[in-house]
Amino acid sequence: MSNFLPPTTVARTLTAIQQRRYVLPAIQREFVWDAEQICLLFDSLLRGYPIGSFLFWAVDGEQAQSFRFYEFITDYHELNHPYAPIAHIPVGSAVTAVLDGQQRLTALNIGLYGSLAERLPRKWANNPDAYPVKRLHLDLLHGGDNETLDTRFRFRFLTTEEATPAEGEPTGWYLVSQILKLANSGPAMVGWLRQNGLIDHERAYERLHALYHAVCEREAMNAYQEDGQDPNTVLDIFVRVNSGGTQLSYSDLLLSMATNQWAELDARQEVRNLVDDLNGSAREMSFSRDNVLKTALVLIDVPDVRFNVANFTSANMAELEKQWSGVRNAMLLAARLLANFGFTARTLTANSVIIPLAYYLYRRGATETYLTGGSHSADRAAIRTWVLRSLVKRGIWGSGLDGVLTRQREAIRSAPASAGWPTDALEAAMAPIGKSLSFSPAEIGELTQLQYNSPRTFAVLALLYPGLDLSEQFHEDHVFPRARFSASQLRRHGVPEEKRVDYGVAVNGLANLQLLRGPVNIAKKDSWPWEWLGSDAFHSAAAREQYVVQNDLDLLPESFDGFLEFCVARRDRLERRLRVLLGVPESDEAESDGHAGTPAG
Repeated sequence: MSNFLPPTTVARTLTAIQQRRYVLPAIQREFVWDAEQICLLFDSLLRGYPIGSFLFWAVDGEQAQSFRFYEFITDYHELNHPYAPIAHIPVGSAVTAVLDGQQRLTALNIGLYGSLAERLPRKWANNPDAYPVKRLHLDLLHGGDNETLDTRFRFRFLTTEEATPAEGEPTGWYLVSQILKLANSGPAMVGWLRQNGLIDHERAYERLHALYHAVCEREAMNAYQEDGQDPNTVLDIFVRVNSGGTQLSYSDLLLSMATNQWAELDARQEVRNLVDDLNGSAREMSFSRDNVLKTALVLIDVPDVRFNVANFTSANMAELEKQWSGVRNAMLLAARLLANFGFTARTLTANSVIIPLAYYLYRRGATETYLTGGSHSADRAAIRTWVLRSLVKRGIWGSGLDGVLTRQREAIRSAPASAGWPTDALEAAMAPIGKSLSFSPAEIGELTQLQYNSPRTFAVLALLYPGLDLSEQFHEDHVFPRARFSASQLRRHGVPEEKRVDYGVAVNGLANLQLLRGPVNIAKKDSWPWEWLGSDAFHSAAAREQYVVQNDLDLLPESFDGFLEFCVARRDRLERRLRVLLGVPESDEAESDGHAGTPAG
């Protein structure tokens, strides 16, 4: 059962926080508001503006023991105390977890009960004197800054020295936390104003009364409470209500829920570091925490690899911590293998391909020598071909990924390690769920129509030219330079207007592309292919001839006039080669056209 709670005051809500009846689930991020945001929240509160509703989860005593919760920060210190402390929930005690509203409630808690220590500008981060402890004050003598911040009340975080008036001056700065000690807004408030020399300042009373009313009397806090105990439902609610800003992923939340179940290592920091290491090379991959956690579930053999709370149990997380070093090394090795295959963040169109690779390397205990050792060259070639086929084939890494991964894992686990990469076993496991890596003639034809910078173009070119050492940086290069095919250039070559679209498509088509080392491509610039081949780009005539043959440039015409014919001839050759590489017999073409065995007439 879920319901709206009766509205209540800020003071009563913060009392519940101080009594640790309200806590934060580990899925919440760290506190990120600054002093100005806290001051603006208090200004809105005093002006009677709504400050938003809150979402709570009533966690029963049994369920509360399954998760890690945190207290609210009271005294925030950017250097020494930036994170919320762990909440120790007594066995059998129920708690209320805040799913939405953490930043606002923490801001109110700091303002009314705590302090803020942010680093001063132009001070070194490791200088302890750069973080003066300040508490929230309200200026009773002056209003807000309507011009720059559009505030009516002037709130500031001040040190004790900054808030102390000069000798003979009235106490203009009121420590906001003192409002909770005032017995009432009548005699007690008047007595304080008289004692501090402000009784004759009419606006001082108005401002102090506004603060008391906003904190202690006005029922400004509205909340909806979820009473259900299904953590997956709660997780879904959290994602939905927090999806307006920075995108949230289930893996981020699940990692937060599980992070403190590790005994020795900091799970959150370990995963962050691994993501950085996977992506931090010059190749700039784009692996995420999702990829890391999904890989981890697969590698430690959790039967169900879906991102469900039930799969991030204490037992599973303990096993992951135990195996973390091996999991980390296997992922890094798999990422380097993919980099050696020439992949980057742009060309690796499915990051999930790292998962079966990492599992295979983990199972066989592979080390650094696997990347370059001659005894592993055939195995690496088999993996390379399989990876390229899986990226060229549509739909392999999309829907149903969890089912694909569990089948791939079982195929790798069941195959003898001495047999090498189990291509056939993987095909047998994936085909029954519609994930076969076999190709039809129509698919081959589609591949030959790919365009420059299309997601699958690099993989197709790498498949077509396996002899290239793609561990170096390679570019997708136009054989006939694209810059030579502008409208004005085509007009100069006498191409009719109705034909210019054909030239534009052809110049960016697969048949006019090659993989060329980055520095060579830069040097080549906009040279015509025959000019470049005749230059000093090659150290010998034999090297030039070898390049021509290996890249199917023996079909090159001697001038621009033969461009379209060159594209047609080279495309036909690439199509025939793809048929051989992907196992599509020539005879299948007639059958796919519906003419096989059909008599004329």
